[in-house]
Amino acid sequence: MTTDKDEKRRGPSTLAVHAGESHPKPGNSLATPIIQTATFTFANTQELSDHFERRIEREEYGRYGNPTQRIAEVKLAALDSAEDALLFGSGMAAMTTTLFAVLSRGAHVVVTDDSYRRTRQFLNQVLHRFGIEVSTVPAGDYDAMNDAIRPTTRVLLSESPTNPYNRVLDLERFVEIGRRHRVKTIIDATFATPYNQRPLEFGVDLVMHSATKYLGGHNDLLAGVVLGSADLVDGIRSLQAVTGGVVDPFAAYLLIRGLKTLALRIERQNANAQALAEFLDGHAKVEAVHYAGLASHPQHDIARRQMRGFGGVVSFEVKGDLSAATRVVDGCTIPQIAPSLGGVESLIEQPALMSFYELTTEERLQVGIKDNLIRYSVGIDDSADLIDDLAASLAKA
Repeated sequence: MTTDKDEKRRGPSTLAVHAGESHPKPGNSLATPIIQTATFTFANTQELSDHFERRIEREEYGRYGNPTQRIAEVKLAALDSAEDALLFGSGMAAMTTTLFAVLSRGAHVVVTDDSYRRTRQFLNQVLHRFGIEVSTVPAGDYDAMNDAIRPTTRVLLSESPTNPYNRVLDLERFVEIGRRHRVKTIIDATFATPYNQRPLEFGVDLVMHSATKYLGGHNDLLAGVVLGSADLVDGIRSLQAVTGGVVDPFAAYLLIRGLKTLALRIERQNANAQALAEFLDGHAKVEAVHYAGLASHPQHDIARRQMRGFGGVVSFEVKGDLSAATRVVDGCTIPQIAPSLGGVESLIEQPALMSFYELTTEERLQVGIKDNLIRYSVGIDDSADLIDDLAASLAKA
């Protein structure tokens, strides 16, 4: 599966609407149909033989692919400038299957310290049991990243921007280290989306997204995707056929529908987050704001160089303790308290309570999560309303 050459010259919104979709569609439908089936029939045994000998392209069984899924994958590949894309039932299924596919016993992985915590948990707690070693280095410390590489290192892994602090990786330096040591590079680009950043164009080998977030955009589906060269993705697809972490046809349909408005949604969320960050920056009750769109952000210049926009998540630290942050969160009336991010609805949470509730304050600080930290995922609401709502909550806190 490859993107058409003409598609590479089209804009992101045009690709989001049209890429991967044939004309006319079955039944002359305008919308992509849901092929809701677990298995596919063959007209005769010759067609079966033609399929297995790759003389024709068609589906065989739901665990190996579905026409609705394929359309979503072609669309995603076009958006991310990838040769191929493979959908999964969740973002973690995409990440874990990818790591299983590219690693083997005795291999070594270098991961940055603020990559998604479930990914780090999988590396350190699950893969460790299979004889795979992991080194964790500070995000943005390229000397430490370089020094951590061993003869057995097979993967450099990071997230950019990171969750929840919006740290931005210099993709050119990251790729240069990987190429110099002949190590595969993997980026979790969920926060950025292919609208704001395309790591493959910088030379990254594999990119993954939790499609549950911005790509779906409506908090109504679970999916994940890995993108890269046809050869690399095909190897992961072979493992997925065994492990079975596939996306269902209806989720693929919802993803296609959500992707059509990706550019519109991300433009609005970029603008909303920038306005919210600027409001918070210098506020009397705010200690720090973590958003790459601010000139004060440590990686602002890197972000400007390699990103179209700075994303829809603003993290900030209020003055005070856990209870002070709780008062701010509870005082907001527009964003709802919930995990996840990237949908049309604004969401707010305290990482110390939502994702790290089981840890003590001291344990949370060891992994970089402060009690006064708030993560705000902006939706497509009017920015003036979001700011007025947060201002009123801060005034009462």
